[in-house]
Amino acid sequence: MIVRSLLLIIVLVLSGCKGIVDSNKLAIFEPNTSESAGYSDNHDLWRIIAENQAINVDENPRIQSHIDWITQRPDYLASISKRAEPFLYLVVSEVEKEEMPIEIALLPIVESDYYPFSYSHGTATGIWQFIPSTGRMYGLDEDWWHEDRRDVLASTKAAVQYLKDLNQMFDGDWLLSIAAYNAGPGRVQRAIDNNIKQGKKIDYWSLDLPKETEKYVPKLLAVAKVLKDPDRFNQKLTMIENKPYLEPVKLQSQFDLALIAQWTNLSIDEIYSFNPGLKRWATPETLPYTILLPVDVVDDFIETLSNQKNRPKVSWTRYKVKEGDSLSVIAQNFNTTINQIQSVNDIKSNLIRANSYLIVPLAREKEGYYSLSEIQREKSRLNATKNSEKLIYKVVSGDSLWKISNEFSVTINELVRWNKIAPKAPLQIGKELVILIDDKEKTELAKITNTGIDINRKIVYTVKSGDNLSLIAQRYKVKVSQIRDWNDLNEKDILQPGDKLTITINVVNSNLS
Repeated sequence: MIVRSLLLIIVLVLSGCKGIVDSNKLAIFEPNTSESAGYSDNHDLWRIIAENQAINVDENPRIQSHIDWITQRPDYLASISKRAEPFLYLVVSEVEKEEMPIEIALLPIVESDYYPFSYSHGTATGIWQFIPSTGRMYGLDEDWWHEDRRDVLASTKAAVQYLKDLNQMFDGDWLLSIAAYNAGPGRVQRAIDNNIKQGKKIDYWSLDLPKETEKYVPKLLAVAKVLKDPDRFNQKLTMIENKPYLEPVKLQSQFDLALIAQWTNLSIDEIYSFNPGLKRWATPETLPYTILLPVDVVDDFIETLSNQKNRPKVSWTRYKVKEGDSLSVIAQNFNTTINQIQSVNDIKSNLIRANSYLIVPLAREKEGYYSLSEIQREKSRLNATKNSEKLIYKVVSGDSLWKISNEFSVTINELVRWNKIAPKAPLQIGKELVILIDDKEKTELAKITNTGIDINRKIVYTVKSGDNLSLIAQRYKVKVSQIRDWNDLNEKDILQPGDKLTITINVVNSNLS
């Protein structure tokens, strides 16, 4: 609580705020606790959310544009409903517990489409899209085994508390609070201060905010409105029952996920999907650890756990240290951590002797079995070439994500997601970036490839400091003479930074895959 209170002070100091916003004409939610008693009469969580909304706003073209977008996509909410089903009751419960507007339970739709492995903006992850710094402020930690920001229960509790603190900061205005969740409280407060100086209104709709934030709140309000009458907006919602789907179970020892799968008859993919914070083949070594399991398997799991309480939950092997071995090498080879090896073998330093023996944890199954572990998901990402064409671009002097995104007609967020990089981190010269051509284009290219027909794609390249035709030709696997022909250049022409060159890439037969 002390940390959260400090947030209010820190943000105000850093943003140079003159004071907290005035409460005139703000979007304030007044909780009606009597409604909660009636929730049990309704069996569909979507209907509960639709009928108990508390953030009331007037019609607005920014909201309507998002309603129109949803209406044109009849499968939109149905696909989200499928992903949200295991988690929606848990999220609604946490929101209700703090007497917040029930619409807050829809924020993960705006943030991540309720996809638990969502990763964007270089560092944000999980259904609530916490960045590391804010996550740490609200107790979301990460270690080799586990990522709290992707843990649905932990991140939901943290998100609710963060939004509650933001709402306190902005005097009960939920539109400003939600905007601050997206843009940061300092950014919203500076926009308010600027409007005060200019004698303008300080409600959300009147503020000069980043484009993403100007769309963010209307997206939430659009989804909320569509839920009230899905048929009218061309949506078919799958019912989600108003009862727990998952139940938290506290584990007092580290567990191989393969053993949990065996005891519960769940697939390994289901275990990872319900517990997306798990990064490896086992639960964390730090105890206790709370895992989420479907309600209908919990009793059997606990009974088996009681009957097998003395059985090791993680397999171990006796390893003979070889010449040249180190704890880091051994830990990497056995997919574990140095700390765990040190702890089990009661050794304090990193020094180990050849021909001595160590006890190290050993996964019950081969690496590929743990299909949604962080390592396997990374492999899948790098090998995802069936539905897309992949270009490897090498960074040169003067490059930025903005320049590269313009050059290849992709977005900065796509570059960030494809390459798992921070959007504001400087690009190192020589770094290779993956650039993907969209799935639709790939599908058409696959048809063309089967007929043996080539297809070319033109790109516009902006000349950078230090560039020459030879370097550019090498980068795009073309000839210098071709670049000259395409751009009407002769041998005496000298390239200048900022010049635009048209380059034709043979998409099917070039080195794009």
